[in-house]
Amino acid sequence: PEIVDVLLPEVNARENQEVLDIALTVRMTDSGRRVRFRVLAAVGNRDGYVGLGIGLGREVGTAIRKAINYAKMNIIEIKRGCGSWECRCRRPHSIPFAVEGKSGSVKVKLMPGPRGLGLVIGDVGKKILSLAGVKDVWSQTLGETRTTVNFAKAVFEALYNTNSIAVKPEMIERYGIVVGREMPQNFEL
Repeated sequence: PEIVDVLLPEVNARENQEVLDIALTVRMTDSGRRVRFRVLAAVGNRDGYVGLGIGLGREVGTAIRKAINYAKMNIIEIKRGCGSWECRCRRPHSIPFAVEGKSGSVKVKLMPGPRGLGLVIGDVGKKILSLAGVKDVWSQTLGETRTTVNFAKAVFEALYNTNSIAVKPEMIERYGIVVGREMPQNFEL
């Protein structure tokens, strides 16, 4: 997590860390009940990087810290762009093409949306996509989406799959595709 703190310092800000789910798990032993907490957390810089992590602990605070650290260690960069046929503004406000993700029984299909649409997805998906810097997207879900962990993992896998599609150079210009951070117009190496 320290490397992420140095390379992506904005991930440490409280507004860029979200606790998505807290679950109480109880195990019966011969000496009584053993209570543990499972926390699902997401982190992102709202500009092309997002991570998802699960932390377990006897106390909620420790489980939250663990989940955020695991999310930092599980960070990915995503492709953003304007893949909507209704928009074509060449700005990275959406995803460049439709992608799918699956976890357990949950399947999520993310489709590019025109500018101003917003995030048409469940609350957990909205939090993950906004942490990734995606502002407009349509979605289609199948399966038991009330299972928060599987829904979050499916959305995360769909975002990860934006990198698995090879893109031609002319498509990068047409859709305004950006991988990771968006560089300013006057930026030079």
